[in-house]
Amino acid sequence: QLSLVQSGGGSVQPGGSLRLSCVGSGSTLASYSVAWFRQVPGQEREGISCKRTGDGTTVHYSDSVKGRFTISRDRATNTEYLQMNNLKPEDTAMYYCAASATRPILSACMSDRMYRNWGQGTQVTVSS
Repeated sequence: QLSLVQSGGGSVQPGGSLRLSCVGSGSTLASYSVAWFRQVPGQEREGISCKRTGDGTTVHYSDSVKGRFTISRDRATNTEYLQMNNLKPEDTAMYYCAASATRPILSACMSDRMYRNWGQGTQVTVSS
C-alpha cells in the first residue's frame, strides 16, 4: 500500500519560490498516476497538475499555475516534487499530493475523485 509524506511549504513573499516534496513508501511512485491539488478553506479542492502513468514525461497543468509550477520526479528516492516559481498571493492554500494506481482519462486527471492515496498536506502562504 502506497503511503505519501509531504514536506516543504511555508511562507514566502510574492514573486518567490518554494518546492514541495512528496515521498512515496510501500510502492513505487513511477507506477502511479500522480497529481497535486490545493485547497483554500471554504473552497473546493483545485487540481493543479497531474501526470498519468504510461504517459512518460507528459504533465498537465491547470491554467492558474501553467508556466510557473513544474513537476519532477526522482526515481531513486521515490519522490515527486512540485517546484513553484513566481508565487502570487492567490497561490496561498494547503497543498496535497495524491496518487492513483489507475490511469484516469485525461478529462478526469485533475479530479480528486480519481485518487485514493493522499499526502497529509502542507501549507503555502504567499504574502508581503
